[in-house]
Amino acid sequence: MRTYFDDLAALASGAAHSIGPGVEKAARLVADAALSGRTTFAFGNGGSATQAQHFTAELVVRYKDDRPALAAVALTADIAILTACANDYDYSVVFSRQIEALAKERDVALGITTSGKSPNVLKALEAARARGLATIFLTGEKGRTEAARWDVGIVVPSTETAHVQELHLAALHLMCRFVDEERVRRRDS
Repeated sequence: MRTYFDDLAALASGAAHSIGPGVEKAARLVADAALSGRTTFAFGNGGSATQAQHFTAELVVRYKDDRPALAAVALTADIAILTACANDYDYSVVFSRQIEALAKERDVALGITTSGKSPNVLKALEAARARGLATIFLTGEKGRTEAARWDVGIVVPSTETAHVQELHLAALHLMCRFVDEERVRRRDS
């Protein structure tokens, strides 16, 4: 147990340097979209799916501050769409199909995959880019090469899935905090 926490603490202590710049850039994209009435679409598989849902809930409902709802959709949440698409087409297009149906130019697509290799996440980001969305990619060390393809690539420098997910959650919370702070800055300026 001690080793696990020591490893996580070491990773977290370097996070401001390793992922901080990407988190800040991603936060600006999300804030600009959210505060201009555009939508952020988030998606991933397994634990990353739940993080996508957590993130969009923080935008729609609230992170810390009471504020108007912001447009955000977790593409992982509609079980009828996911299962119909997987059954009628292929699981690799469950998110890209939704991007094609719902997204508009200048929205944001945020894909999460610890391995950097999830076909459905990559296809959705490709569909998003084709439609003129900003693309954000959260991954771990194994996805470093793929991360360079997108507008913002946030790479947690670890191959330990649990630690990658833990830092992804911190990154998503920081994005929400930035959005709230940016909303206040714009309101008061």
